[in-house]
Amino acid sequence: MSFSRVISRISLAAIAVLVLATGLAAQGMEITTLRGGDEGDGPHERLILRGATMIDGTGAPPMGPVDIVVEGDRIAEIRSVGFPFAQIREGRRPQGATREIDATGMYVMPGLIDMHAHTGGAPKAPQAEYTYKLWMGNGITTSRGVGHGPMMWALGEKARSERNEIVAPRMFTYARPGEAWDQGEIDTPEKAREWVRWAAAVDVEGAKIDGLKLTSYPPAIMEALNDEAAIHGLGTVAHLAQTGVSRMNALDAAELGLDMITHFYGLFESMLTDYTVQDFPLNYNYNNEQDRFGQVGRLWYQSAEPGSEQWNALIERFLELDLGLDPTMTIYEASRDVMRSREAEWHEEYTLPTQWDYYQASREAHGSYWYYWTTEDEYHWGKFYDKWMRFLNDYKNAGGIVTTGSDSGFIYKLYGFDYIRELELLREAGFHPLEVIRAATYHGALQLHKPKGMENDLQFGVLEAGMKADMIVVDQNPLENLKVLYGTGAPKLNDATGEMERVGGITYTIKDGIVYDAKKLLADVREMVAKQKAERVISEQDGH
Repeated sequence: MSFSRVISRISLAAIAVLVLATGLAAQGMEITTLRGGDEGDGPHERLILRGATMIDGTGAPPMGPVDIVVEGDRIAEIRSVGFPFAQIREGRRPQGATREIDATGMYVMPGLIDMHAHTGGAPKAPQAEYTYKLWMGNGITTSRGVGHGPMMWALGEKARSERNEIVAPRMFTYARPGEAWDQGEIDTPEKAREWVRWAAAVDVEGAKIDGLKLTSYPPAIMEALNDEAAIHGLGTVAHLAQTGVSRMNALDAAELGLDMITHFYGLFESMLTDYTVQDFPLNYNYNNEQDRFGQVGRLWYQSAEPGSEQWNALIERFLELDLGLDPTMTIYEASRDVMRSREAEWHEEYTLPTQWDYYQASREAHGSYWYYWTTEDEYHWGKFYDKWMRFLNDYKNAGGIVTTGSDSGFIYKLYGFDYIRELELLREAGFHPLEVIRAATYHGALQLHKPKGMENDLQFGVLEAGMKADMIVVDQNPLENLKVLYGTGAPKLNDATGEMERVGGITYTIKDGIVYDAKKLLADVREMVAKQKAERVISEQDGH
């Protein structure tokens, strides 16, 4: 009997117990708190946001004032109602609102899409509500988990988010091959295909996987995974492990049907010059994470120069293969300036003590590689970023898809906040602010809809009639200053008082037509952090 038929014979309540038991035991996750009656209002019969300036996510310039009508979970209409600095044409305004938001002077744009998300888990952040509210408080309404958590647990969370039973972004679940399977290792192409068929049939409370998170496999297995995923309408994204790029770099993986690479692994190895492998020090050890992260920054001088024949040929081939790039520059930024990341202003109030512990130098914790980080390491990583950013900008200019992901929870990077940092890094790479917003909204949505052939039937990522009502509202212009999207806002001198104040920070995050007070969500996070700090003080006083 197939797994899907077995699932259909089990009650939803029994599935929920099974999912929680499996996931929580595997990763030390706590049960996610249900959405409270005071957490978000809606969806509404007819919600109207009035007088906003709209950034629609496509790359089009801002337009306003507009009134945006939301009926249930969908945008019903966007209507221009006047001209800037002129009187609103009241006769043009849509009527019949059951709830109104005065967005005069505010900016509305699509909800942000994090294409590389992890929920946390013990020992870092065992309560998923913490991570979800950091995401939503910073405007993220969709996240692609490349493990949100253990597969079955993640599918249960995806289903609860879809029903809006919890405060959480819309979730896409990309499972790791072999995950939750009891048929042994995936060591042949046949087993790879069998697992994909099995995983595609898994249905937990109406939630199924959306794609595969790949690392490095033998070419025949990688080809089988990509091919079978395409048959079942599943996307594929790969973090190509450094231990595997010598036989499968980013170009090799793309030739085998991969949809997208995340991070940079395999990119520079696709255009090495003097060798066919990285010029590793001969005492290198991959399991020594300072070796792993310190030496990869040296790839900048071992690969083709920008604008060279080899460089341009790689871009052209990626375009022919329709490969998407999800760089996640933010997660590695500490490598070029560890002090900046360690001293980020949000750590004090928003980083759990257990998360902070995980960041500290450790021989065992992944990404905690600060055994003796040097100026030389940061120099090489700075050069690495220069070349990496140039490639991303050139690829975007050639017509390639570049999206925004964070991979937060490691290397001093905090959920939500450091996703916004990724937007700033794309600007540094040369993207116009409108291109940055497009990467964070429309292009992410395109990539998520692509596997099922729905690029022309988007459900979110753009502000237009018929789309899901996923939006963020901010009281400052994010194109002038992306910093206003941070949950902490941006400091600005008040010339009237002569004092510094905070402006910006997202005012409302709207998902599925439900209006959330973004600042309240972040206040809840501050309470969680304060509570854990207080508990730690008591524990230390008790000598535990």
